[in-house]
Amino acid sequence: MAGVSVALVALAALFWGLSGGIGSMLMADGWNPFVVSFYRGAIGLLFVLAWLALRPQGSGLGSRRLWFWSAVAGVGVAGNFSFYFLSIAHGSVAVAATLMYCAPVFVYLTSFALRLESPTPVKWAAIALVMVGIVLLTQIYDIGASSVTAMGVVAGLLAGLSYALFIFGFKYAAPHGSPQAILVIAFSVLAVILLLAGDLEQTAAVLSTPDWPLFVILGVLGAGLSFVLYIIGLKYTAPAVASIVAMVEPVTATLFGVVVLSEILSGIQVLGMGLILLTVTALSVYSSHGYPSGHSMNAD
Repeated sequence: MAGVSVALVALAALFWGLSGGIGSMLMADGWNPFVVSFYRGAIGLLFVLAWLALRPQGSGLGSRRLWFWSAVAGVGVAGNFSFYFLSIAHGSVAVAATLMYCAPVFVYLTSFALRLESPTPVKWAAIALVMVGIVLLTQIYDIGASSVTAMGVVAGLLAGLSYALFIFGFKYAAPHGSPQAILVIAFSVLAVILLLAGDLEQTAAVLSTPDWPLFVILGVLGAGLSFVLYIIGLKYTAPAVASIVAMVEPVTATLFGVVVLSEILSGIQVLGMGLILLTVTALSVYSSHGYPSGHSMNAD
């Protein structure tokens, strides 16, 4: 069972990695990042609604705390999706995915600020290494030498920060209801936010565009099937193992960007990327609390 669970986690991370490349293709065709994010979340909502209908027991939908923290998670995932695609639009899939992978760093910094966790020299050293990796990856010391704009860097970091907010919302909602109920509320909040933030004319045009199959694939892989597989797999996967397997996402996104989208990374950027991925993964494994890396969630 453990082997199957790890495979489910890896498959979900693979799907998330592919979703960045698919979103990049859609934006290259002129679609607004908010519209792309809306359909990713809206199709995901259909999947988790079906999951809740099949497994309604223990939903906790009568709990106000469940609704509140799930709504917080929804704001987080809405920001994560939209800032991620904005970062891709102003940079590259590889850089955006790696910056988003820094989410656990924001989790730690927030935990330190709220005194939910005590800082240690090891954690501060890891955070410092990640910051060095970000500098190398984005080449912010010489922004003209990189294809990544300042907007791409900021949006990528905001995607990670938004995912940290999702982690906290999901964590505090989990004791009050089932994962599928939490995701139904979160994706509903996401759909409302991104529908209002996006281009309504473009949103309607998706229904009759030749690109609609890509939107469906994005929603199925990037939010629907992936979240369900991940939560099921995480129940029988140790947090340390999940943290390592989560590296499949940025690696997949990077390979998609380089091989399919012909993106180019310099040697310095590859060094920065490796530093971030290895440090964040080690930090997540080291954590006694099992905080997630990349798209991990506490599903217990």
